[in-house]
Amino acid sequence: MDKDEQEKKSPLWAFLCVILGALGLFFRFALRGYVYWGYLCFFLIAMILAHHFLPTLLWRILLGLTCLGLVYFCIVEIPIVRNARTDPDPERPYLIVLGAAVYGDRPSLTLVRRLEGARDYLMKYPDSIVIVSGGMGKGETVPESQAMHDWLIQNGIPEGRILTEPAATSTEENLKYSFQLIRSHGDDPDGSVAIVSSAYHLYRAKTMARMQGVEAAGVAAPWGYPMVMLNYFIREAFGVTRLWLFGR
Repeated sequence: MDKDEQEKKSPLWAFLCVILGALGLFFRFALRGYVYWGYLCFFLIAMILAHHFLPTLLWRILLGLTCLGLVYFCIVEIPIVRNARTDPDPERPYLIVLGAAVYGDRPSLTLVRRLEGARDYLMKYPDSIVIVSGGMGKGETVPESQAMHDWLIQNGIPEGRILTEPAATSTEENLKYSFQLIRSHGDDPDGSVAIVSSAYHLYRAKTMARMQGVEAAGVAAPWGYPMVMLNYFIREAFGVTRLWLFGR
């Protein structure tokens, strides 16, 4: 009996699939912010099953395609990781805070991190005005911009320094409507804007701003839990791919 036949008759592969399946379900449904870890577990199960059941030629083709996919993933992650930090000398007249989930009227942890980054920026640069951008989504009782506005006031930012943009439902609209608000105040957003968002999201946000004719500085919000952040770095590769393919 050769090695491949021994592996196929061994119960180890089935046991591993069960463990990965349990982990995948746990990450996918029991935890918030670990979805892509769950998908990774399910992908590994699919690869194990393919190795066990597919003919050798088909398995080798699948393995080759998977390796190409991993190479592409690494290529996409390069600009994401490079931009996952605050730019040098980020002081600008306007700071845009991009929206994220709100539970009822309570900002999610992701949104709190972005607001913490905005608060620190505003305290460091007292002449800057902040624009909080985000409409009301499913499960939210107030617009995201209102929840952000209230959080900033509760954390020491004067109301006179806060502008609200309550209509946006996407990053593209966050930027578009915020730029319109800046223009309505008689200013040109190009070169006058910093964007605070989660570190993994800055490359896409700055690229979208550039596509709208605005060069913006990036301000990275404080990092959250490492496993959660890695989950979002994985997810961001799909968002960047969509941006490259469809421009949004």
